[in-house]
Amino acid sequence: MRCFIAIDIDDQIRKGLGKLQDELRSKVDVRKGDVKWVSPDATHLTLKFLGEIRDEQVVEVCNITGDVASRHKSFELDIGTLGCFGGRSAKVLWVGTGEDCENLLQLHRELEQQLDSAGWPRENRKLSAHLTLCRIRNAKAGIKLAQVTGKYEDLKLGIMAADSISVYQSELTPKGPIYTQLGNYSLQ
Repeated sequence: MRCFIAIDIDDQIRKGLGKLQDELRSKVDVRKGDVKWVSPDATHLTLKFLGEIRDEQVVEVCNITGDVASRHKSFELDIGTLGCFGGRSAKVLWVGTGEDCENLLQLHRELEQQLDSAGWPRENRKLSAHLTLCRIRNAKAGIKLAQVTGKYEDLKLGIMAADSISVYQSELTPKGPIYTQLGNYSLQ
């Protein structure tokens, strides 16, 4: 099964993401098929994408996640930086966590370390904590959306509590992914 570990976002941030998506759709002239907007209800802050794992490995992943969560305090995340991946022609438009959050980085580092010890290799890149707004399928649409990011330098969607981390199964379907929570672990 395909799995990942993430922090869930609250309803206030979900509503803000939806409003921002509506605003971007009205301001940027892109064809519907050129952009796949991510439903705010399906949005989460991914800490670790595990990919395909065997069913029997789920218990180990959940145990590691719960163990790591038990050693970290809850913290707040400032959601509000608009950016993109892909350079001049964006491939993904996202909202980030603003300033580097040391609590988030520590949680991520320990999760990576524990999972690496259990056989899931660490990422070679630094965590880029973000909430995906859309995936862009057309280079021209990517250019238009990348250009608009500078107009949102002062974007602030709000502050949310990061008080737990979850293990999810992700099932890909033609209508989009279906996420099933396999475990949720409270931060202290």
